[in-house]
Amino acid sequence: MQASPLADHGFPTPDTRMDLHSRYMTVADLRRAAQRRVPRFAWAYLDTATGTEATARRNRAALDSVLFTPSILDGEVAPDFAVSLFGETHPLPFGVAPVGQSGLLWPGAERMLARAATAAGLPYTLSTVANATPEEVGPETGGKGWFQLYPPRDPEMRRDMLARAKASGFHVLVVTVDVPVASRRERQVKGGLVQPPRITPRIALQCAMRPAWSLARLRAGMPRMKTLDRYSQDMASRDPTAHIGYLLRTAPDWDYLRWLREAWDGPLVVKGVLKAEDAERLEREGVDAIWVSNHGGRQFDGARGAASCLPAVRAATQLPVIFDSGIESGLDILRAVALGADFVMLGRAWHYAVCALGAAGPAHLVEMLRRDMVANIGQLGAARPVDLRGKLEFANATVARE
Repeated sequence: MQASPLADHGFPTPDTRMDLHSRYMTVADLRRAAQRRVPRFAWAYLDTATGTEATARRNRAALDSVLFTPSILDGEVAPDFAVSLFGETHPLPFGVAPVGQSGLLWPGAERMLARAATAAGLPYTLSTVANATPEEVGPETGGKGWFQLYPPRDPEMRRDMLARAKASGFHVLVVTVDVPVASRRERQVKGGLVQPPRITPRIALQCAMRPAWSLARLRAGMPRMKTLDRYSQDMASRDPTAHIGYLLRTAPDWDYLRWLREAWDGPLVVKGVLKAEDAERLEREGVDAIWVSNHGGRQFDGARGAASCLPAVRAATQLPVIFDSGIESGLDILRAVALGADFVMLGRAWHYAVCALGAAGPAHLVEMLRRDMVANIGQLGAARPVDLRGKLEFANATVARE
């Protein structure tokens, strides 16, 4: 059996992982296994959207509407999935999107994911509201991490957070702009999760039913948004009832973006873009990449499927276009690239992998997605995912027009 190209990046070759690949062949397999190991309140945080969750369903429908006609008699085509982005060449066109409170979902998830992604040559993005700090996670990224910023209102806090991220080895700043107000996430609330997390009889019962998670949680301690710890004392002195997350509650505007552009010495990515005209203006403002996303359907239940926004955004900018929202397979990654993405990020899938398989999960997911990309691009007579841009079709004419 031919060795995996990921062996050079520190991952096991496929022949050493046959058992996992026979048991967990899809992201859906990992999702089912993860649900059996995680308490209901944590699962609801990971796996839900907002409202009726119609936007999450539209994300899936938008990707499913992208079809290709298989090509024949192309001979042997060697896939080339390498992508250069911000001065780094990645062997595969996907990475780890920021997910808040990763450590709630599985203790130590941030460092597991950062370590595994870096070993595979893929970017890892740490969320502002993760349960690990930039100082803890940065060394795992080899100086190549991405840091996601929920924009703080206080300028001194902003400066300090940017300085901490830079000093910890994060060289790309991702500012999330699609959370001007908090979403309701009804199923998450019904799951019993409160902020800050605390043990209630209901939560205790859920934990008792998931002993592996609970033992890991006991060793790690109570999860909290550790990056914000150093700023919480001043907040508490002003309002003892305020939750630490209030430090981040602001609705940034174009002036705020200009401040970040001036303050951050490195690639700046704006995440949460769905409109072509916004992409055009962002390019004029000097950002370095556009991230098309509807937050996985977690913020607004009336949004279009994010994939349906990709063609217009691609046409509006010369900047790199990054994409997330709804990706569940290697085929989905190919679909997103065919629609105009240069790079694809996954959030939930990585956490399914960690929750299902612990530290072995991320490596398994990387190889699973790579195999799926190889199997599907091989049907289309193309070597590179970008070559598919002239070969896509649509089952839904509305998506094609958009």
